[in-house]
Amino acid sequence: MQSNYEKQGKTEAIVAYITIIGTIIAFFMNQDTKNKFTSFHIRQALGLWIMFYLLTAFAEIFGFFFIHIGFWIFSIILIIYGLILASREEEKTVPIVGSYFQEWFTFVK
Repeated sequence: MQSNYEKQGKTEAIVAYITIIGTIIAFFMNQDTKNKFTSFHIRQALGLWIMFYLLTAFAEIFGFFFIHIGFWIFSIILIIYGLILASREEEKTVPIVGSYFQEWFTFVK
């Protein structure tokens, strides 16, 4: 049984995974309430979107088409996974990189 605390931050947590603009909107929506569940998912989404753009830019610069597609699929799968976790009201990190995002983006509170 999930607490009411996760339910209160669920909408902002889901919005965070819908493009980088959604992450920015969720960040500002969370400034008043400071919901820890929402902050957790904002950190995850911010890291995933930054990773997505950096990996695709890296592949574009060096012209590796198949690597570009692989990075894109990897990033999108992790973003969808995070979106599913937020909609289920679970506070789990995304595989491989999620724990790093929690350490790096501590300014999101």
